[in-house]
Amino acid sequence: MTNLINEDKQTLSYNPQQWQKGYQSQPDEYDYFIEDIEGNIPQELQGTLFRNGPGLLDVQGTPLKHPFDGDGMICAISFLPNGKVHFRNRFVRTEGYVKEQKEGKMIYRGVFGTEKPGGWINNIFDVNVKNIANTNVIYWGKKLLALWEAAEPYQLDPKTLETIGIDYLDGVLNPGDSISAHPRFDPTSELDKGQPCLVNFSIKPGLSSKITIYEFASDGRLLRRHSHTVSGFSFIHDFAITPHYCLLLQNPVTFNPFPYILGLKGAGECVNFHPEKPSKLIIIPRNPSDKQMKVLEINSGFIFHHINAFEKDDDIYLDSICYDSLPQVKPDTDYKETNFENLDPGQIYRFKINLKRETIEKEMIESRCCEFSDINPDNVGRNYRYLFIGSAHKDHGNAPLQAILKLDLLTGKKQLHSFAPQGYVSEPIFVPKPNATHEDQGWILVMVYDGDKHRSDIVILDGENIEKEAIATLHLKHHIPYGLHGNWTSEVFL
Repeated sequence: MTNLINEDKQTLSYNPQQWQKGYQSQPDEYDYFIEDIEGNIPQELQGTLFRNGPGLLDVQGTPLKHPFDGDGMICAISFLPNGKVHFRNRFVRTEGYVKEQKEGKMIYRGVFGTEKPGGWINNIFDVNVKNIANTNVIYWGKKLLALWEAAEPYQLDPKTLETIGIDYLDGVLNPGDSISAHPRFDPTSELDKGQPCLVNFSIKPGLSSKITIYEFASDGRLLRRHSHTVSGFSFIHDFAITPHYCLLLQNPVTFNPFPYILGLKGAGECVNFHPEKPSKLIIIPRNPSDKQMKVLEINSGFIFHHINAFEKDDDIYLDSICYDSLPQVKPDTDYKETNFENLDPGQIYRFKINLKRETIEKEMIESRCCEFSDINPDNVGRNYRYLFIGSAHKDHGNAPLQAILKLDLLTGKKQLHSFAPQGYVSEPIFVPKPNATHEDQGWILVMVYDGDKHRSDIVILDGENIEKEAIATLHLKHHIPYGLHGNWTSEVFL
């Protein structure tokens, strides 16, 4: 499946009209066992894959100006001990979602660019955005939580996906607080005698930004919380951890709120990227007793997502997906009409950080267009060899993600499994095999939108050799719009 497309530079690996259909809303909620299966599901693969993403790309017929403004829809794919697989999807019943469904019209402005119908006069001074709970979903502390970085989590029933309500994490958060949609799972925390913990952060931006680090035990208890202040407005979507540090990259952006307040622009349209200015790498010790936060400057472009970080000798290494530029969100553009060839691709860079010398070295380790990565969860925050990431089919230029790339960071060897021309991939999730002895010994689970059949598949690839034919392909009865993030748990819910 890796050589379906003529590699002539003038030949697209995808059909733009088919790609656009992946952004159609999916208003329906399903609950069924998947029966249309090619291949064989591994008997050892038991657990649940949860995924989150915008399920509605319009509100009561009014199209959204940006897909990230869509209401969150959770998918649960349960792999049972008897070899059967069950699919379920449900919308997160946030207060805003329920209100708009009841009243049959758009009530809230979107954060990224969507304005209510009626022009500026119907949007002026309205800064009451809804919690769309559409970015990530995690199972931690016996709770299933839908995350969106601008508000509190929503708790769901892991068996039915029914919405329980806003979750304040047992009093850790107050009404109006927010927490990132990108937690990191430390498999063996040195601060907790080798026990696993969840690390997350929140940001209150302004002329200066307050960053708060949270660490939670596996039962959901708060272990540590400490806050730090950095100068300037912070646009930080993701972060990385090592055993001793949290690393956050403050992109060189500014935010002018006045057009948003006056109803002239969406909030995302008021963010401006300044490529001529350096980014700030914020390094915060995880031990609250260590107050030696450091801020170093680096020309890194724009970064949404990090892959992993680790410590080696006297250095810290950070692997990230970098863009030379961030396209300005404009009110008169249609995201479905994206001209990929005019946009800079995401590429993988490694940053080598020496705290004593306060230096950062930068090296590109993958030039192919890529985004949405995963690694073996046992290697989070540790030195690692393999990463799996969504990528373009071709090794040059910018294009939709149509393949899964495996990169061996030790040897530089690459493997590619492409779904072009009709397939478009989501974030791959790596699931280690029970009793695995090698880092890449496991399965890659990836949701793939089939633009030809307008449906989505769940594909299982062999982590040790992703170039082989898929181990199994599970055909859904319908499509799922392009999603964002998800996670695996070994527990089965049904």
